[in-house]
Amino acid sequence: MIHASLKELAAALAGKKISSVELTSLHLERIVRLNPQLNAFITVDPEKSLAMARAADARLARGEGGPLTGIPLAHKDIFCAEGWLTTCGSKMLSNFVSPYDATVIERFKAAGTVTLGKTNMDEFAMGSSNETSFYGPVKNPWDTAAVPGGSSGGSAAAVAARLAPAATGTDTGGSIRQPAALCGLTGLKPTYGVVSRWGMIAFASSLDQAGPMARSAEDCALLLNAMAGFDPRDSTSLERPAEDYAGDLEKPLAGLKIGLPKEFFAEGLSAEVAQAVEAAIAEYRRLGAVTVEVSLPNMKLSVPAYYVIAPAEASSNLSRFDGVRYGHRAPQYGDLADMYCKSRAQGFGAEVKRRILIGTYVLSHGYYDAYYLQAQRIRRLIATDFSQAFKSCDLIMGPTSPTAAFALGAKAADPVQMYLSDIYTIAVNLAGLPGMSIPCGFGAGKRPVGLQIIGDYFAESRMLNAAHQYQRATDWHARAPEL
Repeated sequence: MIHASLKELAAALAGKKISSVELTSLHLERIVRLNPQLNAFITVDPEKSLAMARAADARLARGEGGPLTGIPLAHKDIFCAEGWLTTCGSKMLSNFVSPYDATVIERFKAAGTVTLGKTNMDEFAMGSSNETSFYGPVKNPWDTAAVPGGSSGGSAAAVAARLAPAATGTDTGGSIRQPAALCGLTGLKPTYGVVSRWGMIAFASSLDQAGPMARSAEDCALLLNAMAGFDPRDSTSLERPAEDYAGDLEKPLAGLKIGLPKEFFAEGLSAEVAQAVEAAIAEYRRLGAVTVEVSLPNMKLSVPAYYVIAPAEASSNLSRFDGVRYGHRAPQYGDLADMYCKSRAQGFGAEVKRRILIGTYVLSHGYYDAYYLQAQRIRRLIATDFSQAFKSCDLIMGPTSPTAAFALGAKAADPVQMYLSDIYTIAVNLAGLPGMSIPCGFGAGKRPVGLQIIGDYFAESRMLNAAHQYQRATDWHARAPEL
C-alpha cells in the first residue's frame, strides 16, 4: 500500500480492504524505522494519529467518507496544529504547542485525513537545502549524502521515502517546487491567495503560499481541492467560485502551446538537467503540444529583488519573537532590552539573523527608496514579462532547479550560491503566479531532475492536466528510492 495513489488508497478504505488505523500504523512503522537516517520528521505522536484514524474509520463506517477520509498526511512544521508542537524548525519555537489549527490543517481535518506528524524544514522557511533547521539537516532519500532541497525538505523526503502518502509544504521562493524536483516528486504552488495563509507562520507575507506535495499530479489535484477556498480570517485570501482541480485531468494536450523562455536555458543550467528537461519537452510535443520561444527579460533581476523584499517582510514578521509571550526566552538577562537581545541571539539561527539584518537595513531611513521601493518596481516588471509571455502560450516550461541535488554542506558556506539554487522559481512568487514541478528524469548518481510548469493566474487545472498527461505517458513519478 505504500506505493498506492491517493485515489487507490481511498478505494481500498471505502472497500474495507484496509482500515485507516492499519494504513496509519503502516506509515508510523516506516517512520520509526527510516526517520533516524532521514530526519524528515520533527514531531510524531502515534497516539494522536491513531485516534484520528479511528475517528476516520468510524466516519467511513457511517458512509460519510470523502475522497481523502482516512488517508494519513504529513504537515510541514510551519502550520499551527492544535495540541502539536509547532517549531518552524527553530530553537525560538522549540517549546511552542499551538492552541489552534491553521486553516489548511482545519480543512484537512474536515476532510477526515489523519496527521502523521510535523516535518522538518529550514528554520522559518529560510533556506534552499533544509540545512538551516535547528533539528539538523534532512537527508535526500535517493542519496543520503545529498540535500533534499528546501525549505519543505522534510515533507519532500517523507513522501519520496514513502513515510507518508502525501504532505503539505509552503513556497516563498520555490520551497515546494525545488525540494519536489530534488526528491522526484510532484509539488504545486498555487496562485497567491488561493490557499489561506491563516495559521501558517509568516516568513514573507506577500510571497508565502501553501501547496500540496505528492507523487503525482492527480494526487496534488485531490489535495488542492481540500486546501483551496476563501478564508475571511486571511486578508490576502481570494473570494472566488470553488473549483474541481481534478476535473480536467483527462483532457488531451493537442494544440497546447508551451512557452520556452530562452533565459531558462542559458548559462548556469547543468547539462544533466538540460538533457532531462529537453527530453520531457520532446515528450510533450509527441503528446500533441506545440512549443514557442518566449522571453522573460527581467528574470535575471528576480534573485536580487527577492532578497530585498523577502528579508524586509521577514524582519517585520519575526519581530514578534521577543521572548515575552511565547517561544524561547533567555534564562539569564538584566533588563527588558537585554532579554530581547539574548532571547533572539539564542533563539534564531545564522541564516535567520542574516535575513533579519538585511531586511532591517533595506527598510531603514535613507535606504527604503534605494532598495525596497526599487525591488518592488522590479517585481512589477517581472509580472509584466509573464503577462506578455502568456499572450503567445498557455503554459511556460523549463527546469525547476539549475542542478540535481547537491551534497550536504556543499553550499552552506556560500549564501549567494545557495540563493541561486532558486533562480528559476523565485520569479513565479514575485508575480504571484501558480507553478509546479514534476519528475522528468535523473542526473548523475540517480538524483532526480524536475520539470517546472508555470501557468497564468488561476491556471492550476490546466497545469495539472498537462502534468497528468505527461505522467500517464512516463513513469518517472512512480519510481521510488531503495530504502
